[in-house]
Amino acid sequence: MTEKQQNGLTYAQAGVDIDAGNAMVDQIKPLVRATRRPGADAEIGGFGGLFDLKAAGFTDPILVAANDGVGTKVKIAIDTGIHDTIGIDLVAMCVNDIIVQGAEPLFFLDYFATGKLSPEVGVAIVKGIADGCRQAGCALIGGETAEMPGLYAKGDYDLAGFAVGAAERGTLLPKDVKAGDVLIGLPSSGVHSNGFSLVRRIVERSGLAWDAPAPFAAGESLAQALLEPTRIYVKALLAVLKGGSRINALCHITGGGFPDNIPRVLPDGVGVRLDLDSIPVPPVFGWLARTGGVAEAEMLRTFNCGIGMIVVADAGEAEGVMQRLRAAGENPVRIGATIAHTGGEPVQTSGRLKI
Repeated sequence: MTEKQQNGLTYAQAGVDIDAGNAMVDQIKPLVRATRRPGADAEIGGFGGLFDLKAAGFTDPILVAANDGVGTKVKIAIDTGIHDTIGIDLVAMCVNDIIVQGAEPLFFLDYFATGKLSPEVGVAIVKGIADGCRQAGCALIGGETAEMPGLYAKGDYDLAGFAVGAAERGTLLPKDVKAGDVLIGLPSSGVHSNGFSLVRRIVERSGLAWDAPAPFAAGESLAQALLEPTRIYVKALLAVLKGGSRINALCHITGGGFPDNIPRVLPDGVGVRLDLDSIPVPPVFGWLARTGGVAEAEMLRTFNCGIGMIVVADAGEAEGVMQRLRAAGENPVRIGATIAHTGGEPVQTSGRLKI
């Protein structure tokens, strides 16, 4: 053996530990197995994930795909070492975008990139992803773990998620939205996964440490309260969609808040009037607004302000839809109506947020 070969570098010396990655895969297999559903029953570890649409009960399906991340909320998880819920956010941001099109989320894949792989951290993240998949009724059929020293700092990581769902041909949403429809809001669990660059700046201004008691949530640290996972609305909405009640549109309130998301489901000539007085605003938003001096218009465009999902229904169907949502465990509230729109901003408001 030459001297050059004896002094040769290895992949591990370059910062990539293949054995750690293999160890993580072995630990997450039971978590992945727990997300199985009709159509998906294969083990992870192959070059691709499999899904059988016929076994899932579809006859003439249209596939619907979505991908998203968690944004800078992930930085709070990194800074505090709380990694077991951020995966729920990752799933939620994707599957909530699938269900708003009237489709059932079927399977999910994740991408986890880090500077130095810690199997313990990776398993905690995948535990959250598996929890989210079970909440959504979709299977975790694959993913990728990438160890990239030099691109990410040692303890840093980022996440991306990919979901695919299906709907029978002719059932996709939105459809038939018109002036006079009722807007039904479904409560959020808190900030969800948008606006965290502003949230982190407000926390910095407050001078509070992540482990300080949350001023707006008794019994929780500031980090725990802000890391409350994004709600997953899939099963409740599927129950209504499959129950025969007429829903014309669904709107996931994410980045851009109300003024940027609601118009995405409105046809030309239709706007909305939101009754801000009717929105149940969680205490976290009042704290953010007061501590950061954030104006109401900025709150509405940055955060969900307490409404994570909006259901648009015919006026005559609204009460029936709300009853089905209550039966599915939701606490729906009427927050406005669609109106004729001839110019100006399509999202108009009345009243004030209770913050």
